[in-house]
Amino acid sequence: MNKQSPQFVIADPSTIEQVDDGIKRQFLGYGPDLMAVKVWFDEGAEGYQHHHHHTQVSYVESGEFEATIDGETKILRAGDSFYVAPNKSHGAVCKKAGVLIDIFSPLREDFLGGE
Repeated sequence: MNKQSPQFVIADPSTIEQVDDGIKRQFLGYGPDLMAVKVWFDEGAEGYQHHHHHTQVSYVESGEFEATIDGETKILRAGDSFYVAPNKSHGAVCKKAGVLIDIFSPLREDFLGGE
């Protein structure tokens, strides 16, 4: 885990971690009630359908994603975003390589090795 200051996060490439085939992430900042994560997707990579008790907002920084929330699917491009209520099934397939900025409340302790 990165030992950066909790107030400032420096864009250090050594803090980027591979989490799945074609998917990497970097923590942008977090505290007990909020977490921001930058997620890189290769074309064709899939954030499989799942659910969790966290509220989530995802912003499409770049690329193109087919996002599905609770059975409804939309194509989202740079500048678009989506909201996921707690415990709603959701996932995304990357149609054109890109980046999502994911915001969670409360923080995703499972991402940090807890929970």
